Amino acid sequence: MKLFISFFCGLFFGVGLYIAQMTNPAKVINFLDVAGNWDPSLMLVMGSGLSVFAFGFFFVVNKKTQPVFSKQFFIPEHKLIDKNLVIGAALFGAGWGLTGICPGPAIVNVLTFEPKIFVFIGMMLMGMFAAQKVLKAKL
Repeated sequence: MKLFISFFCGLFFGVGLYIAQMTNPAKVINFLDVAGNWDPSLMLVMGSGLSVFAFGFFFVVNKKTQPVFSKQFFIPEHKLIDKNLVIGAALFGAGWGLTGICPGPAIVNVLTFEPKIFVFIGMMLMGMFAAQKVLKAKL
């Protein structure tokens, strides 16, 4: 059951990304190009996502002691903004701004069989493994 729900949620999320055109790098770059050919339509997508999150977090998570399909909630207990978080966020933002692709839409774009998507995912995985090695070396 848990696997089915996970698959359905991922499929639903992917279809939403596709419908919202978050899988279209040109659309994302135009959204980020505030000084040029700005396309504000993705603000509706972000606002919708924030609304769903806010409802789920404030009206469901705060009122329940246990999730429906798990034994406990996994909510970070500390609010630490450290060097690793800032560097990671900067690298994520730079990659997103330069390519117009972020990890979720990249996975959806695998279905297009475009070589640049596979290159992006390969580089993303290399970056994830490198970051994991660096973080483990610090411990």
